[in-house]
Parts: sequence; structure tokens; C-alpha cells
Amino acid sequence: MAIAKAERLMNLALCLLGARRPLSKRELRGSIEAYLEAGSDDSFNRMFERDKDDLRELGLVIETVENLEGEVGYLARRDSNRLPAITLDAEEAAALGLAAKVWQQARLAGAASGALQKLRAAGLPEDVDPYGSHGALEPRIPVHEAAFEPLMLACRDRRPVVFDYRKASAAHPETRHVEPWALECWRGHWYLAGFDRERGAERVFRLSRITGKVRARGTGFTAPVPDVVTVRETVRGWAGETADRSALIRLRRGAGYPLRARATKVRELGDGWDELEIPYGHGLDAWLVEFGPDVVVLEPAELRADVVDRLRAVAKG
Repeated sequence: MAIAKAERLMNLALCLLGARRPLSKRELRGSIEAYLEAGSDDSFNRMFERDKDDLRELGLVIETVENLEGEVGYLARRDSNRLPAITLDAEEAAALGLAAKVWQQARLAGAASGALQKLRAAGLPEDVDPYGSHGALEPRIPVHEAAFEPLMLACRDRRPVVFDYRKASAAHPETRHVEPWALECWRGHWYLAGFDRERGAERVFRLSRITGKVRARGTGFTAPVPDVVTVRETVRGWAGETADRSALIRLRRGAGYPLRARATKVRELGDGWDELEIPYGHGLDAWLVEFGPDVVVLEPAELRADVVDRLRAVAKG
């Protein structure tokens, strides 16, 4: 039986966090059962790279270290992945409770309720109303993501759907008949991966480009659901962000945590700055500008020029 992806990611995270030294791919493969079942070296390498990217996307800081023999090792230092003790006042608890109501609207009431129970177990006073004075507000998933709930249920129930979809390059939407596999959020947008019946192949759809209602159509899938659904890899390809393109930046120590979470390599410079290697794709210049003086772009030259131009535009404005 295939080991669930969530269990595989947890085992990899625990392995990296518990190691006292960087572990090579070979050592990780021998320590994690799911990797032993991966089959060929190519299958293992693809699975491991996806898992490593997923953990970084979730916020785990994974360092890449090269030893004296030239072998690459991986390590997640506890001091880089430790959060301080979390305490909540009444207003903060109310904000979290309000956020939980979004998921209650999306039929995830069980998970939202469980999260609030854990907050109380962690010390939230019983007399604090988690919805506070904001109880009159009814937060919902934004209208432009209205397809989220029916697609989430369709993925869960393995039920084919039909919807109208407008591609970025098209003037008018087209009707798509899809067997939905998984929903993932990347860079603030939700995406659906599934089997497009007309095209006879896997496709990824951005939910904000779905127009009208998502309609259920019949039962049963005609194509097998893959063990691994590569939503993020596909979207990165759209953005031109691939594994062989990277940018080198200097980042002030203690700043830019989101950048550190995405870094493939980190090197301490010893002068209050770190050197990071991060994936380079469309829109990176705009993102780096948000970190202001805490970031200095080293290369490539065109990215450095784009960031400088954006900063000058902000200064003139």
C-alpha cells in the first residue's frame, strides 16, 4: 500500500530536524520507508525534490550543505525552525475565531472547531469569546474563488465536474469537463489539478478564471488518479520559475523569513547578512522590492536592474 504523502512529509521533516549533521539523499532514502518503496533512482529523486519543496513552502527552513567529499547534505536546524511561545490576548483570539468562520462557511467546520479547542487547551481563557465583538461579521471565501467549495467536495468525493474556464490568452471562456484530483494554494491563488476529458490529459486550472457555477456530472472517473499531483511544478512553469534558474541575494540577518523558507542554499556572511540562492521566475523583482533595504540582489544582472528600477519608481512616487 502506498504511504500517504502527509505521512511521508512528516517523516522527512522529523528526520531533518532530528539529525545532528547534514544527511545525504542516500541516507534519507534508507531512513524513510516511503523512499525505499520509490523504485528507481529517478522516481526517488523526483519524489524527494517535490517533498523538499513542499516542506519549504510550508515554512520549514532546510539548509543545503556540501561536505568535503563534494556530497550534498540536507539539514533543518532546530534554532532556525523554532517559534517562540505563543500567547493570545482577547482581540487576537477574536481575530483567529473570525478567520475560523471562513472555513465554517466552506464546510470545514470540524477542522475550524478543533483548532479553536486547541487554542483553549493552550491557555485561551474560557470566558473569551473567540468571535469577540465581530460576531455580526460573516467572512466568506472571496467571490472570485467561489469555485473552491464545490471543487473541494468534488475532489473529496471523486466526482467529475463541468465548468466554464477562460484562459489568460482567451477572450471567451470554454466549457471544460474535468475529473478533479487536488486543490492547492500557491502565491495566494488556488489551483485545481485534474484530468481534462476533452484533451485526454492532466491540466491545471486557476480558480479565479472559472466563470459561472461548477456543476457535477455523473459519477466515477475514467482516468487513474496519480499518487503525486504536481500542481506547483506546473504553475512554476507558467511563471518561468524552474529548477535551473536561480537568483543570488544578500538578506539581512533576522529579516525576510518568507525568502528564507524558499531558499535552496543559505550561507552566513558574518557581517549581519546572509547569502541566499532562491528560485528565479516571473514576478520575483516585485516581491523582492517589498523587503526594501533588507535585500540586495547580487545576480543575475537583469533581476538586479529590475529591482533597482522599481525602487527608484517608488522613491519618485
